[in-house]
Amino acid sequence: MTAVEDDAHSVDVASDVVTPAAAGALHGFLDAPGPNPQSGDAVPPLWHWLAFLPRVPQRAIGRDGHPLRTSETRPEEFPQRMFAGGRIRYAGQARIGQVLTRASRTLSLEEKSGRSGKLLIATHEYVIDGDGQTVIDELQNIVYRAPSARSSSDLGAHRSGGMNNFEWSLDVRIDAVTLFRFSALTYNAHRIHYDLDYAQTIEAYPGLVVQGPLQAMWLAELCRRNAPFETVESFEFRAVRPMFEGGELHLRGRKVGATANLAAFDQHGQQTVEAKVEFLPS
Repeated sequence: MTAVEDDAHSVDVASDVVTPAAAGALHGFLDAPGPNPQSGDAVPPLWHWLAFLPRVPQRAIGRDGHPLRTSETRPEEFPQRMFAGGRIRYAGQARIGQVLTRASRTLSLEEKSGRSGKLLIATHEYVIDGDGQTVIDELQNIVYRAPSARSSSDLGAHRSGGMNNFEWSLDVRIDAVTLFRFSALTYNAHRIHYDLDYAQTIEAYPGLVVQGPLQAMWLAELCRRNAPFETVESFEFRAVRPMFEGGELHLRGRKVGATANLAAFDQHGQQTVEAKVEFLPS
């Protein structure tokens, strides 16, 4: 990885590949239909998360399991983090086995007050090129949270009901093994997903936290299965409230013209993630 400077923040540039082995592992994790993806096949929406994994030495891992943070995110003041959402635009087609180059930078850091106290919201941009052309432009929103007496389970709006107002439906069992396998696929060592004592004692969650990207990945898969002949132009998602291990993840969607509206609900019927897909015109 190399770093260059632009007008706002330093830009890190790295190259990587979505390997057939990694794609095959995710294909199995999702119980996806059909044969395993092969080299040269199109990378399905969000599967680029199998590349550019955070490969750092073990000595550079922090207490929470993530790589040690830089001072710009003020880790002493905001020690806890959550994946809040993102927007992915597809300008071209990435291929399995293709060498991809990613330029990443921090676009903004914004402090706000939330239900659980002070928050620091970081917006990161990732521009991925293949064969010299941009194929993916992604924004990720990461929320850093100050310690609070309020339980993290109180974060987010309590949205219930509405699961019957969709045409697409898929229910997935979520347990500790599911969380472990997805963390392994994406090299995510955040302890809230596998260390129950840490999740409860240090970060005040009632149980193991279901990864936001896991839910987004399943929503993308719901869309892929129900609109197999559509080409995704953009995928945008936002975490509404945390989901905890145990029970089923209820995935719902509906297509209206060139748009699909997607939602994930936990075992209690509370909405946890909302997403919107835009398709290329036919």
